Amino acid sequence: MDELFRLSLAVTAWLQAHYPQLLGVMAVFTSLGEELTYLTVLPAVYWAVDKRLGRQLGYIFLLSVAVNNTAKNLLRQPRPFWLDANVQRREVDGYGLPSGHAQNATAVYLLVAAWLRRGWVWLLAFAGIFLISLSRIYLGVHFLQDVIGGIVLGLLVLIGFLFWQRVFAERFGRSILGRRLLLMLLVPLILATAYGLVLLIIGAPNLDVPWAEFVPVAERTAHEDVVSSLAGLLGFGVGMILESSRVRFRADGPLWKRVARYVLGIAVALAIWGGLRVIFPAEPEWLALPLRFLRYLLLLLWVTYFAPWVFVRLRLAAADPESEVRISLWA
Repeated sequence: MDELFRLSLAVTAWLQAHYPQLLGVMAVFTSLGEELTYLTVLPAVYWAVDKRLGRQLGYIFLLSVAVNNTAKNLLRQPRPFWLDANVQRREVDGYGLPSGHAQNATAVYLLVAAWLRRGWVWLLAFAGIFLISLSRIYLGVHFLQDVIGGIVLGLLVLIGFLFWQRVFAERFGRSILGRRLLLMLLVPLILATAYGLVLLIIGAPNLDVPWAEFVPVAERTAHEDVVSSLAGLLGFGVGMILESSRVRFRADGPLWKRVARYVLGIAVALAIWGGLRVIFPAEPEWLALPLRFLRYLLLLLWVTYFAPWVFVRLRLAAADPESEVRISLWA
């Protein structure tokens, strides 16, 4: 592993030394993989473009994030600037392997390409994955193996998601409401249980490493990220099922209504995401983590259920008369 660290550090140092003019461009590409970018873009698809595609993208993104955050905390691998401070070009906390930017881009971008089935979309998807991954290496926040691991894990999440849809989605759509809600509860619960059990097995992090000074902050960040992603996955899943059964809003309609839905919806979403972040205390951890869970749970329940309910009540969106719960890519 030390050889891989040295090789990747050499690649990063070479890129930075020979192409310093790319710093701004790489910062732009890496921003495409930030949480705030997904928060502002994916609801637009769900609320105002294509409801089913929005469900697909939202759920696979949150599933990928949950898997990534869990893997990061269990593998406990360093970031490049932990070993060489000279390569750091961006502030970031937490462990490195696997790269969340690379993993999430792989799962989300390839799902979009599979949905639209256009050659130029596939080309853009692969280009986006490559450039986002390259930006993480260039900025000194990930090793080569981090982005490769992220891409592989993103592919596994996507394959598993598509397998579920091919084999089980139709049967799931015909199930009673209680069973659908139960499944949406079980997915984050199973991930949380597996995460907790493995943490008990591997024990406390090893502090006999060259990057020991970064470990306490990385551990705290890992706990926060796992809590956030599991809460988001739970909120999105439950909200999606409830909306399909009780609200059934439509994402079509005049352009002004689509814009109005997005402006209203994202304003409240950002208020929940940023406002509660300011209000809720960051210490002590035993209190901060449950409040963080509540914050992300409310955020995703707003996006998937309460916002559509408001849209229908304000006549910014029409509603279908019959319940529908399909989340199949091939519907």
